[in-house]
Amino acid sequence: MTSLEAANPKCYPHAMNRFFLATFSLPLVFAGSYQKPPKAILDVLNAQGSPTISVSPTRTHLLLETVTNNPTIADIAKPMLRLAGFRIDAATNGRHLTSYITALAIKRLVAGPEMRIALPPNAKITTPRWSADGKLIAFANAADSATELWVVDVATAKARKLPIAVNAATESAGVGQATAPFDWLPDQQTLLVKAVPTGRGNPPAEPIEPPGPAIQESSGKAAPVRTNQDMLRNPYDEELFQYYAVSQLVLVDVESGKITNVGKPAIHLSVDSSPDGRYMLVTRITKPFSYLYPATSFPRTVEILDHSGKPVYTVANLPLADRVPIEGVSTGPRSARWMANEQATVVWTEALDGGNPKEKVPHRDKLMVYRIGQSKEPTELTKTEHRLQSVAFTDKGAAWVTDYDRTKKWLRTVALNGNGDPRQLFSRNSQDRYKNPGVPVLKTTGSGQRLIQTNGKYVFLHGEGASAKGDRPFLDRMDTETLKTERLFQSSEDKFEDFVALFSDDGSRILISRESPTEPRNYFIREASGPLIAVTNFKDPAPQLRKIKQQLVTYKRPDGVPLSFTLYLPPDYQSGTKLPAVMWAYPREFNDADTAGQVSGSTRKFTTITGMSHLFFLLQGYAILDNASMPVVGDPETVNNTYLEQITASAKAAIDKAAELGFVDPNRVGVGGHSYGAFMTANLLAHSNLFKAGIARSGAYNRTLTPFGFQSERRTFWEAPEIYGTMSPFMSAHKLKTPILFIHGEADNNQGTFPIQSERMYQAVRGNGGTARLVMLPHESHGYSAKESIEHVLYEMVTWFDKYVKNSQ
Repeated sequence: MTSLEAANPKCYPHAMNRFFLATFSLPLVFAGSYQKPPKAILDVLNAQGSPTISVSPTRTHLLLETVTNNPTIADIAKPMLRLAGFRIDAATNGRHLTSYITALAIKRLVAGPEMRIALPPNAKITTPRWSADGKLIAFANAADSATELWVVDVATAKARKLPIAVNAATESAGVGQATAPFDWLPDQQTLLVKAVPTGRGNPPAEPIEPPGPAIQESSGKAAPVRTNQDMLRNPYDEELFQYYAVSQLVLVDVESGKITNVGKPAIHLSVDSSPDGRYMLVTRITKPFSYLYPATSFPRTVEILDHSGKPVYTVANLPLADRVPIEGVSTGPRSARWMANEQATVVWTEALDGGNPKEKVPHRDKLMVYRIGQSKEPTELTKTEHRLQSVAFTDKGAAWVTDYDRTKKWLRTVALNGNGDPRQLFSRNSQDRYKNPGVPVLKTTGSGQRLIQTNGKYVFLHGEGASAKGDRPFLDRMDTETLKTERLFQSSEDKFEDFVALFSDDGSRILISRESPTEPRNYFIREASGPLIAVTNFKDPAPQLRKIKQQLVTYKRPDGVPLSFTLYLPPDYQSGTKLPAVMWAYPREFNDADTAGQVSGSTRKFTTITGMSHLFFLLQGYAILDNASMPVVGDPETVNNTYLEQITASAKAAIDKAAELGFVDPNRVGVGGHSYGAFMTANLLAHSNLFKAGIARSGAYNRTLTPFGFQSERRTFWEAPEIYGTMSPFMSAHKLKTPILFIHGEADNNQGTFPIQSERMYQAVRGNGGTARLVMLPHESHGYSAKESIEHVLYEMVTWFDKYVKNSQ
């Protein structure tokens, strides 16, 4: 009702009717302060976990990185610009950070003390990068008004700031593993940096009056698009994106601090130095921009430059990628990178099927190479029958090429040695974890390139070692002539051990991690003979969790599909007690029952509980059915035709098995999930009576709002409207009478899970007489980061299940 209608009810009787109807049908809305979960949960939540580690390329030192538990809501609430798929902190001209490193330390691997690196106050460190010689480490620091570039001398652990402001606006998210706005050159004394252009002036001012409407137009050609978020919306957004994304490439001498500009400012999406250090492979974004697609789909030029910025060769001038078929790829050169085993050779992939996976062609992709100074035109290295997935190189001149058959979900890896036809190395179902041979161990060359490590005719493979008893990681040595493997290391059965790095060329000396349900993860040097040599001695941050018991439980669905879950029992569990339980799951699609039933994970790991984990329910007296198998088995084109029947059967089988074991009260079970797991939760509550309550976090519930596919669904809404409708719990909201708690971040940027999904689903359940609660978290994205948000989410989850599951009548 407008203010005029409210002031003149006699003149607007229809408005008064709306007013009274609204008054008497308003839902309960609470606007209060953040709440905290019980103390037992807070004590564990606030415990600082062990640092993560990074091994130097020379295998002599470790970098210990302490990541913030959870930043404050004040950090998360800092203004950010949501532009073309990026979230930009205008103050730092970098990514809007939700996680960062707060402390760094260096430790010699053998007989050396831990040296703490003195960092600037309130440091927010991202992307630490070793120089290839292991003598220096560069990192970015998000200061109050800029993203700084720092360098650490490893020998002294002294850090110093370089005189440059970094432009990190278009870097991918993450902490240690994010893409970095800088790269070491092969001399290991020079950094190639994306910098904020000097003298660029103030950011554009927002117009008081819009210059006109935002207009989009199609040309009559099919252009399916996923439901992207944080897109450009108007000309002002375009100006902002141009302002913050443009960077100047510079060379920074880390010893003298001398800065040399390279070329002109542009929107540099990526930049990489050649192995010989003479050239750069640059991808820059060009106009026109799009309001439907992220910047990674914008028109772009891929070219080779020398260090003066002079163009040497143009790999591609690519248009807006707005004609990419569903599950397809763009046409033209893609995934260009340097060939790591040559000095100045670029390799890239091109589609031979128009990028359309439904086209029937003898070969889907070809691999092209361009050797600077040796040829004027690129040459073809090989063709692949199916979509090329990856290529890696050895120091012997070979290339390992892997392609993927989407119909069979099949992976095949061949070796190209330049002396004949490709030789097949591996061929397997991509979902068959039990037959995974592992991935090749890589080494860092003196120029900073990553190559498959060889030892004569041998290569090394490391993998998860999945089995029916759980994961047992391994390291194998494979003879590249006979393809026979020799197992050099495998985790013991009573602990969880994992390969980290080779410390000798023949594999006789390696770095491993080791943990058990009672021992925190630590790192050890393992030799062919003799005892383990301890490298770290991290302590248990939460000893109260050691009484938690866990076991792997296997069972079958009525249709014979093997299933499993990890059963967790609380620290104070009394034998013979039947507990309230939480089932937490995430559905996955499979081609066949054998791979669907394979076990993942290990019960021999050290139990840690962080963030918004459902495992915190253990501290409140619940049993947990964790990672309960929820396979949807069938032909990839039609697998979702029986989605509801399969997830319901899987859920019932899990509850029946837990009840049979005697640990769980089958009449007091709640179900929960995040994202697609939330979608599953709402469906289970709408189509079964197995559960007392549910928790659905950051989900999507109306599939007509994701009409060009979701998860593994390949059909569009218009091709399978009945499947989209049947699978959408929004369409069955009138059936959902089991209490359900919806939680969603107000700034969710995940593809498909717009916040409106939870808002409309809550309204649908409420409007049909269901019991529901909606919690919208300010400033949070798809996952939740702020300390206050995490605490409040745990409070909501425990309170909801205590009321409707633990204490249900």
